[in-house]
Amino acid sequence: MADDKTTVVETGGGAGTVIAVVAGIIAILVVAYFLFGQSLLNGDTKKIDADIKVESK
Repeated sequence: MADDKTTVVETGGGAGTVIAVVAGIIAILVVAYFLFGQSLLNGDTKKIDADIKVESK
């Protein structure tokens, strides 16, 4: 008699994982746009007046 061995491999959430990754990337891009992009796209630059004195011996 031969023993039959069956291995069942279940993979779940393939499409759900892809959707979650894409949604995460979009969320990161939206946050980065609101933090950095608006002032850059509007041309709203800020002038920084720095008085730096360097002394060398």
